[in-house]
Amino acid sequence: MAILTVNNLKKVYTTRFGGNRVEALQDITFSVEQGEFVAIMGESGSGKTTLLNILAALDAPTSGEVLLDKEPMGNIPEKQLAAFRRDNLGFVFQDFNLLDTFSIRDNICLPLVLAGKMSHQEMALRVEPLAQKLGIAAILDKYPYEVSGGEKQRSAVARALVAGPKLLLADEPTGALDSKSTDSLLRVLEDVNRQGQTILMVTHSIRVASHATRVLFIRDGRIFHQIYRGDKKDRDLYQTIMDAQGAVLNGGAVQ
Repeated sequence: MAILTVNNLKKVYTTRFGGNRVEALQDITFSVEQGEFVAIMGESGSGKTTLLNILAALDAPTSGEVLLDKEPMGNIPEKQLAAFRRDNLGFVFQDFNLLDTFSIRDNICLPLVLAGKMSHQEMALRVEPLAQKLGIAAILDKYPYEVSGGEKQRSAVARALVAGPKLLLADEPTGALDSKSTDSLLRVLEDVNRQGQTILMVTHSIRVASHATRVLFIRDGRIFHQIYRGDKKDRDLYQTIMDAQGAVLNGGAVQ
């Protein structure tokens, strides 16, 4: 069953006085099944960030529609969008976006506090097992400036997951991490996905994309190719992605 459906999405930006029009997205159509781990790849300026912003209900398309669990996001009143994002979407960013004046525990709890639907005891019952699973139980009472980049990102993943989102959106989640921390985070995302969490991740890294179950390629505002993992191992998917990118760069057809 599709948890996310994107139909004929178009985004046009115009200058202040309407002199120039830039088509950031052109007729984007795809769906994401429940439990998929989808990576979106593209060069800078390809439209992948614009697409992610629309999927996150942070921007509105010029035309087309986005449905999350069959609900058209375009029908949600502006005043309800913040609550909709908090209740349905989890976000992981390249720069972590943790609050330095909050402990790791409080950062993770923040979506639950903002929702105002749980007691402190109920929040603890959510946070503790999640922290154990992500390997950050020992740092819950520390502050972001006291922990490593990898620990910050795993804390950010915990914050994104604590409310049980329908869809986890990740924007270049390994961009600020070293190689060891990147490997650790990718294992975390794979484990979370195996437990049923649907993930959509934007990345420019072939290595990172090779951990997904499907890869969508976006260029000049259009999706022009996709690769399914099937029974491929990470290294085999890596090579398939590299071959596809090479064919595009050399002007050939993608197989």
